[in-house]
Amino acid sequence: MNSHSKRYNIKVAMTCLVLLHMSYYVKAQFYNLPNDYFFNTFSQRQLAKIDTEQIHSSIQPYIPFFNKKYEFVGDTHRVFKYITDDPLLEKVFFDHLIHIKPKSKKFEFKVDPLLNFEFGKAFYDTAKTQRISSNTRGFIASGTIGKDFYFETLFSENQSQFPYYISSFNNQTRVVPGQGRYKTFKLTGYDYAFSSGFVSYQPIKQLNIQLGHGKQKIGNGYRSLLLSDNAFNYPYLRVTSEWFKGKLQYTNIYAVLMNLTTGGATTPVNTEPLFQKKAVAFQYLSYNLNKRINIGLFQGMVWNAADSMNRQHLDWQYFNPVIFSNIGFYGLNHKNNIVIGATANVKLSNKLSLYGQFMGDDFSNIYALGNAFGYQVGVKYFDAFKINNLMLQAEYNDVAEGSYNSPFGTYSDQSYSHYNQNLAYTLGYGKEMVLLADFKYRRLFVNAKLNLQWLTLNKYALYNNTITKVQLGYTINTSYNFNVSLGYNYRFQDFLGFNSSNNTTTFYTLSLKSNLFNTYYDF
Repeated sequence: MNSHSKRYNIKVAMTCLVLLHMSYYVKAQFYNLPNDYFFNTFSQRQLAKIDTEQIHSSIQPYIPFFNKKYEFVGDTHRVFKYITDDPLLEKVFFDHLIHIKPKSKKFEFKVDPLLNFEFGKAFYDTAKTQRISSNTRGFIASGTIGKDFYFETLFSENQSQFPYYISSFNNQTRVVPGQGRYKTFKLTGYDYAFSSGFVSYQPIKQLNIQLGHGKQKIGNGYRSLLLSDNAFNYPYLRVTSEWFKGKLQYTNIYAVLMNLTTGGATTPVNTEPLFQKKAVAFQYLSYNLNKRINIGLFQGMVWNAADSMNRQHLDWQYFNPVIFSNIGFYGLNHKNNIVIGATANVKLSNKLSLYGQFMGDDFSNIYALGNAFGYQVGVKYFDAFKINNLMLQAEYNDVAEGSYNSPFGTYSDQSYSHYNQNLAYTLGYGKEMVLLADFKYRRLFVNAKLNLQWLTLNKYALYNNTITKVQLGYTINTSYNFNVSLGYNYRFQDFLGFNSSNNTTTFYTLSLKSNLFNTYYDF
């Protein structure tokens, strides 16, 4: 054996050894999205620690310009530092696909693929089987220019075949959950595109301005009763300021939403129709009472929908940035649909946190089923039972029927929705218990989620859902959560005796994907 072959074999052996023992702990700057919930557990654990830094973790996307701690996913060192001596291993297992970062540090640019090749089989209680699949190709790119400017863009093209209950939802709403409208693909599939992007500018230390097309999420839980990343992307302007050395953070978001009804303006034959627009404004005030307790106040207001010619008429109050001031002017039962709320997050220790939300809609809506309000309580336990990287979470949500709608249903075009999906709670109303568990050992991971849901109609039980999802996988690249996984999914919908068709769905999946953002199929 010559010296070249020896060196080659030694290198192969070292590579195999590294793959077997490589740690998950890396320093990585994640993309500025409401990230996939289980991918985000490391950053959640980091932000849950009690320290003197004032971190506002209840609103996503985070703004790293305010605090560099937002950038960390996991620990800030690499156990296997010698891996960086091999550019190929660095690129495959740690770095972005394209990563330009000059020594001058005047700018940085990174690009990664967005892939999802998923195949599976669904089984129903009717003895019917169905092929399910997803085929996603796309990219995500971001960069910084100087110390004050950040930009990000994402695009994906998708073809999917879903289980029956998701297909039924698609056909009823004309959208794929959280991912927009679709075209028919073959006989039972869906073809849809998904894009987002924004620019972020920090003119002074206490002020950040974002302009883009995307989503926001408010709250520390799996669900949000105030503003969630449940619906499709929308154009927005977000202005965030910090005061009193970072103890107080104030956010104003102005956005344009869509009802999937014709906007009224005439369009040429064989062209895409214009859909009805509606303006919305959100305010969120987050305050750190101390290093353990954070509280927040929220107001969301859906303004007048566009007129018959799809023209938007806005009064000056729409641009009013002062939280709760519009309640005094309009009240909660005005046609301009207002949702108010509060959040709380309490760090009992570095490992244990309690969180909650309260949502109020129209307390005088006697036509509906009583007062329209909801609440959430939850607990997170990191490194549970002294097992490193084990996260356990329990969350209970209760939202009254009739919430989020305009008063008396008269102004349905001003509901708290976008692209036929609720802006907040995924189910719209009902009671739900969510149990989550996530465990990571180096690059191996296993996570599980159980949803117990109870839905009512006119105060009478309508149906119950039991949804279970378990994933076992291996993270190939930690920078953009590129992984391979096996999945088990079970959904049982109990119509309580008056309808028994298509109740049970079980499906198994094999996936190779970049898991960066949330998709909510648990309904």
